[in-house]
Formats: sequence, C-alpha cells, structure tokens
Amino acid sequence: MAVMTNSVFMREPGETGVLEYLPHPLNWPAGAQDVLVRLQAASVNPADTFFRQLGPYLGDGRRCVLGHDGAGVVQAVGPDVQGFSPGDRVCFCNGGLGGDPGTYADHAVVPGDLLAKVPDGVSITDAAAFGLVFITGYEAIIERAGVGAGDMVLIHGGAGGTGQVAIQIARETGARVAATVSTEEKAQIVQACGAERAINYRDEDLGEAVESWTNGAGVQMVLDNAGADVFAQSLRVLAPYGHLVTLMGTPGDLPDETAYNNNLTIHNVMMLTPMWKGLRAHRQRQAQILREGLTWLEDGRLKIQIREEFDLKDAAQAHKLLEQGGGVGKIVLRMSD
Repeated sequence: MAVMTNSVFMREPGETGVLEYLPHPLNWPAGAQDVLVRLQAASVNPADTFFRQLGPYLGDGRRCVLGHDGAGVVQAVGPDVQGFSPGDRVCFCNGGLGGDPGTYADHAVVPGDLLAKVPDGVSITDAAAFGLVFITGYEAIIERAGVGAGDMVLIHGGAGGTGQVAIQIARETGARVAATVSTEEKAQIVQACGAERAINYRDEDLGEAVESWTNGAGVQMVLDNAGADVFAQSLRVLAPYGHLVTLMGTPGDLPDETAYNNNLTIHNVMMLTPMWKGLRAHRQRQAQILREGLTWLEDGRLKIQIREEFDLKDAAQAHKLLEQGGGVGKIVLRMSD
C-alpha cells in the first residue's frame, strides 16, 4: 500500500530555485519497527542551506528531501512498535542527509526508537524547532565540556537559534554565562535567555571584556559557532584546563601554542554524525536527549523563539530568509492540515 504525500525535493544542488514541492507515493507499511508520522511542522536549519548548495552527505542530491527535525501526529505503527499509537504527538530528528527523506514533507517514516512524545503543554511548533539545536547544545555543554555550577561560560553568537538554547542549557547547570552579540537588541535577547554579560564584538575587545568579567581568571568553557577567527580568539580567553567546543571544525593551535601550554581541551560537536555514519547507539542517545529537552520545554526551563513560519511549499522563501543572516530565532515550515 502506498500513502500519497507531498514533499519539497531538491532537483540537484544549487540555489533556492532547485527546491520543488511535488506529490508522490510514500511506501507504507515499511519496517516492523517503523512509525508513519503525519508531519505538522519542521525546522529550517543552516545545515539545510549548506546541503542544498553543496549537496548532501549521502548521494548526489537529486530527489533529496531536506530537513532533520520535525513534529506531528502518529498515523500508523509497524507491528513491533511499542509505546506509540495513532494519535500520539511526537517529534524527532531523522533524515535530510540524502539517505532517509527529511522533514520537508507531509509524512515521514521514522524508527520508533528515535521518536519522542510531545507533552500536552508543548506546542508542535516548538517541538519541531528545538531538536537539532538542543541536542547540539546539550552534547557541547553537558556531555563534552561537563559544565557545572559556578563555571563561567562564553557562548559565541548568543542570539542565534543555537546560541539562545546553549545559554539556557548552561544556565540550567548553574553556570554563569556571557554571550557575544552584534547589536543592543541582541544583547537584550541573550540577557533574557539568562546571560549575565552581553559582549558586543563590534564595540568591545573580546579579551578585555572576558578578563574584566572573570576578574582575570578566564572562562572554563567556550562554545564556538563562528569559525577559525573566533576559535583563535577563544583560546586566549580560556582558563587553564578549560574546554573549547567548536561546531565549526578545528583550525589548530596558535603559534605560541596557547592550547598546549594551558592544557586546554578541544572538542568537536557535529550532531548529524550518528545519522550520517549509522551509529545506532548514538542515535538512541540523542533521542533520549530530545526527550529530556521536552521536559524542559514543558516546565518552562527552555523557551524557543520563533522568527517566522512558512508553508511547506514555500521552503525556498524560508531558505532565502535564513541566508540573509542577521535574524533572531528559528524558522519553521508548517504543513497543511
């Protein structure tokens, strides 16, 4: 039996015009442990625009459905699925790398052990928008850096989707947080998320600002979400035995071997690796992080700022907005009822 659905496909890698909204059959039933989800919302992430421009990790990009995190309602379950029934509200991170179809679609087939139930008090929009950024922030701050009460943490790009969530995760551990921003409006946003210090990198010297904030001690952890220049600056502001967690790759130590001499630990976080490499245990671990994050959303410890919502068929417009940069909050695609 085939289920008719609609998806946004890539014809091939390229500009936003390669995205096409098309009806097509979706094979169902699938595996015995799979779940058919009627999607209601999906997140748009910078990784989506990267894969659209340059091609996905798997395959050549033709007929690829982008999107990693989404939320909706269970429509049907495989015979071996336990814990989920038709009508359950769920969210997940799955697909969008060129293998399994992503979340730019009306339906998704998802392994049951990767699903998380959405509590009644959490909106479908928030459930769709928070997954990738929460898993990323949780892996970086809690699993990699082991941030705890009293630690001083610097988050770069604090007003972005990843930055806002990372601030809230660090705050929840009891850490003190500073965040870099480019405007006064963004300074107010990061402070509302729990940062006690907003550093405007256009007006302030990062080293001087951190030295003043920490009374010369440096920070225990930096989250780099910007790249090589920020990575290098971050090495200078870490306390001895501090942790630098980068989402952008590791360009290397400074010429004076600051990282080596200060016993700094450098971590890479790329939360799509388990999906890309087929690391099942790590995928299940990430699904458990997702379930934990939903409890934070439910009790108000985590808030997601939505920048704008688009109809699924207007995914190209959502990509254009994201690529303009400078915005605050998450972009979400909504599916028709």
